[in-house]
Amino acid sequence: MIKSMTGFGRAEAVSRERKVSVELKSVNHRYLDLNIKMPKRLSYFEGETRNVMKTYIRRGKVDVFITYEDYTMGGMALKYNAELAKEYLGYLNQMSEELGIENDIRVSTLSRYPDVFTMEEQAPDEEELWNFLESPLHEACRKFVETRQREGANLKQDLLGKLDGLEAKVDVVEKRSPEVVKAYREKLEAKMHELLEDNQIDDSRIAAEVILFSDKICNDEETVRLRSHIHGMRKILDENEGVGRKMDFMAQEMNREANTILSKSNDLIVSNAAIDLKTEIEKIREQIQNIE
Repeated sequence: MIKSMTGFGRAEAVSRERKVSVELKSVNHRYLDLNIKMPKRLSYFEGETRNVMKTYIRRGKVDVFITYEDYTMGGMALKYNAELAKEYLGYLNQMSEELGIENDIRVSTLSRYPDVFTMEEQAPDEEELWNFLESPLHEACRKFVETRQREGANLKQDLLGKLDGLEAKVDVVEKRSPEVVKAYREKLEAKMHELLEDNQIDDSRIAAEVILFSDKICNDEETVRLRSHIHGMRKILDENEGVGRKMDFMAQEMNREANTILSKSNDLIVSNAAIDLKTEIEKIREQIQNIE
């Protein structure tokens, strides 16, 4: 099943102690570009996060937003700086002696001095925290892929319709080409009748001229290759991997064939059909840019 490159997915995990949410959204990009924004507390899981996402996503510019809330103080620890407290007290005693004033310092007062007591973040249990993050990460990725698949199904139907339209234009070129040769022969015979007083026409000479003309405007190879590319695109649309890149390459080849048909043509109907081919192929190329 083909996938669009635009998608969205969100999931979260909640417990009594913590909450984590994961949100993904993407737009078109030639390659896979993961832009992950996550809190510092989870930053050492960025590598694992990327590895998980690469199992779900092949192409696209994907913005990933991960938030984390800790409902407990379990990640913080109170630290007492005894050396700093002694230094504060030493200077206060020195001030009392030098200035001749009473030293009324109490423990409760000293404890409020800067950095005597501090709250420090403790290293979390990495395995436990990763297990908590991994579940919503996978769920968000699955939902993300589901939205891409739904949009991809719509893209597939649109592309199949455009391919049918291309095939109809190829039919026009193939049916018209013999008529162009026939019309040229009739025009050539009429011209020779006009130039020659008698009706003795050299059929071999006319045949040779018609053959030269036919070779010049012949587009059989181009129409056969176009049909082959159209058939190939239909098969690719049933594949699961690398669909966008394969179709983009094939669309370039189709455009070359349409250009060649246009350059060979000296007939208005064929020229218009070739222009229509180029227009439809360009629409297909634009739509292909939306496929993963």
